[in-house]
Amino acid sequence: MKTQIEILSYIQPLLWSISTDKLDLQRDRVYVVHQVLSYGTLEHIKFLFTLYSRQEIVDVFVQHPKRLYQAAVFYFIKNIVLDLMNTPLEKNKYIKNVF
Repeated sequence: MKTQIEILSYIQPLLWSISTDKLDLQRDRVYVVHQVLSYGTLEHIKFLFTLYSRQEIVDVFVQHPKRLYQAAVFYFIKNIVLDLMNTPLEKNKYIKNVF
């Protein structure tokens, strides 16, 4: 079992706006889930599923949208990773504009 310090050191490069010594994996799960899904590698995403249950990740993604995804990443996460292809979500709440 990994300690919180080991966990945070692995995903720390994705969590740049909160100091990891102040981060709480439960309290800050919305931030952690979206940062990892949006900016992480497939290995980071796989690791996310060891931190939280699939249902917790889906609940965060659906109930707490964050506008920080590139369009291709949003559709990959929604349709492939989370298997939400038949779940209507407002893409403008997830996809950031690229000028």
